[in-house]
Amino acid sequence: MDIRNIETFQIIVRTGSFQKAAEELKYAQSTVTKQIQNLESSLGVKLLERGKKIRLTHAGEVFMEKADQLIRNFHDLHQTMTDLNDGEKGTVSIGIMEPAASYRIPALLKKFAAQYPHVDISIKIHNSHMFNQMVSDGSVDFAICATPESGLGTTFEPLFMEEIVLLLPESHPLVGKKRISLNDLRDEHILLTNATCPFRRKLEIALHDNGGTPYRKIEIGNMAALKYYVQVQFGIAAVPSITVVPPPEGTVVRRIEDLNTGLVTGLLIKKDTELLGAAARRLVSFVRQELRGA
Repeated sequence: MDIRNIETFQIIVRTGSFQKAAEELKYAQSTVTKQIQNLESSLGVKLLERGKKIRLTHAGEVFMEKADQLIRNFHDLHQTMTDLNDGEKGTVSIGIMEPAASYRIPALLKKFAAQYPHVDISIKIHNSHMFNQMVSDGSVDFAICATPESGLGTTFEPLFMEEIVLLLPESHPLVGKKRISLNDLRDEHILLTNATCPFRRKLEIALHDNGGTPYRKIEIGNMAALKYYVQVQFGIAAVPSITVVPPPEGTVVRRIEDLNTGLVTGLLIKKDTELLGAAARRLVSFVRQELRGA
């Protein structure tokens, strides 16, 4: 059933004439006649009685009652499809690792939502290892995470460096040192997140390579909790700088001089970005613009 034929039918009923409908539509009258014939043929019923005056059949009356809703539904559907194609509507699933999920992304997504209020966003918070698989199998459209260990049909685009600093109780002896190195952390009680955390892996590799071993590791599964354990003098922690600005009361932030790089964070996405929906591609572009060099 051609939607144009339904619209022509409505105009004929409104104007009361095939000729007037043809004039309004700027069609030849034969075209209007053919459209109604096609409509009646597709429905299998007669809609109009032709004569000096156009008259609706019973079927025509019933169809006329439903035609307005049909037209509205069609145009709503067409607009929805257009919006989906333009990225104005849709659902996007994002994977985000901490601390970006809590400290960098909320304000960014609020800004995006103000521009694209009809895009629904789902957020999953995990580690980079899990996101590599999730992006690959389509569980998330893309992820904001650390550099993954393997490809799995994905590509990684660095965006910014998450700086790592040392958080100490203000009474700790290291606070008095002008320069703190990894070697100074030997024999310390170091609070660490779980074994899959890229921040922990980076610190432990650096400690091993720069004489900071042995040390006593105390595992705290949640990165956000580390600063509170430092606050009560349970240990010291190397944490992303963004999570301790300003430092919690009773703590001090210091640089580790020979831990000279932070953790590279960026976009993990399928190699074939055409597999993404328009809304997801729009959000990827927005994230890239907002976080590059953050």
